[in-house]
Amino acid sequence: MKTDVYWTKLDYGNWELYMAATSKGLCYVGSQGKAFEELEEWVQKRYPGRKLIKNDEAMQPYVVEFIEFFQGKRDSFSIPQDLKGTPFQTEVWNALCSIPYGETWTYSDIANAIQRPAAVRAVGTAIGANPNLLIVPCHRVIGKNGKLTGFRGGLDMKSALLQLEQGNIGNKK
Repeated sequence: MKTDVYWTKLDYGNWELYMAATSKGLCYVGSQGKAFEELEEWVQKRYPGRKLIKNDEAMQPYVVEFIEFFQGKRDSFSIPQDLKGTPFQTEVWNALCSIPYGETWTYSDIANAIQRPAAVRAVGTAIGANPNLLIVPCHRVIGKNGKLTGFRGGLDMKSALLQLEQGNIGNKK
């Protein structure tokens, strides 16, 4: 049975993100400041035939955790996720979730963590397919040379997230 996909727009401080969830959990977090059309296109591609319905009430638990993250009160998420990916993508996304708050790993670090050291490019591709920005912290992955590299949300968003985390280390209650 096909269920609807619910969405909301999170507006908090300088952060503006579209988010979507199914009955199973969060399935999409958009890029900073991107248009609603990005969300619509993503849902049409990943959940064909499902209705996209604005439902701020259903999305409230997700919004609350994201606001707590932006406030520095939360360094991980407990909300359910509905991630759809290949077994390899899922393996990479799970490895991303093991990167400690405020730290960065390289693509090679991720490849080594999943015991596929030669799969650095494939790791990069899997990271690029991550639908849940922030909750699956792909912003914590940097280039081997220490520079910020590709990020669906853009390098400005990636830099802002890393700065936010660095500034909030030790502030959790």
